[in-house]
Amino acid sequence: MKYSYAEIAAMIDHAVLHPTLTDAELLAQIELAKRYGVASVCLKPYAVPLATEILRGTNTAVCTVIGFPHGSPATEIKRYETQLACAEGATEVDMVVNVGKVLSGDWAFVEADIAAVVEEAHKNGAKAKVIFETDFVTADADKIMLCEICDRVGADWVKTSTGFGYVKGADGTMGYKGATEADLRLLRAHCSPRLQVKASGGIRDLDAVILARDLGCSRVGCTATQAIMDEAKRREASGAGDAANGKLGQGGY
Repeated sequence: MKYSYAEIAAMIDHAVLHPTLTDAELLAQIELAKRYGVASVCLKPYAVPLATEILRGTNTAVCTVIGFPHGSPATEIKRYETQLACAEGATEVDMVVNVGKVLSGDWAFVEADIAAVVEEAHKNGAKAKVIFETDFVTADADKIMLCEICDRVGADWVKTSTGFGYVKGADGTMGYKGATEADLRLLRAHCSPRLQVKASGGIRDLDAVILARDLGCSRVGCTATQAIMDEAKRREASGAGDAANGKLGQGGY
């Protein structure tokens, strides 16, 4: 296998963000992240204290989302949401840009909005990822501008998707692509070496994780953590190679 089991685990932000999750399901997913020793568990803000308690003493970080899923709260609310999350134990935050302001080209607003969260996170010893929501923000020029802004304000990662950026198709059904190879290449090409890239949305199997890594991503967001890590363990133990057809942009989390 191209990357070790430990290297794969260190890439995964285990996403626990579905709105219907019960308390029992939430607890089980935090325990799953702990068991597999992944980079972080990324969950809704109210769950930060619980995750902090369960993951204390482990190498799995507590990550939460800010302005999720559409980036619409006022900047000051996003800043305070970050402050509270850090006070309760989060050491990473994934914020959503204000999509409407990006599409309006109000770059001064967008930069101030991102900077407020990044500054608050850093002030509290946390790292910040910035979600572009690439199913809504489709123009390459806008994605490039966001990369430049994130570099300028000192964000730690840029990230493709929330997993909830559904777009209505011509037939009236809702769907989305999530991370695509083209977007990951674009983001990596327009970020400085310091600024990392996270693929999120449609990362469903080990080969998709490997492809994201090959494209320059240091993190991936996914819910299929158990299947991915079990497959990584199997391949590492057996000496099996990797498939040559890893796929991105499949939609779904």
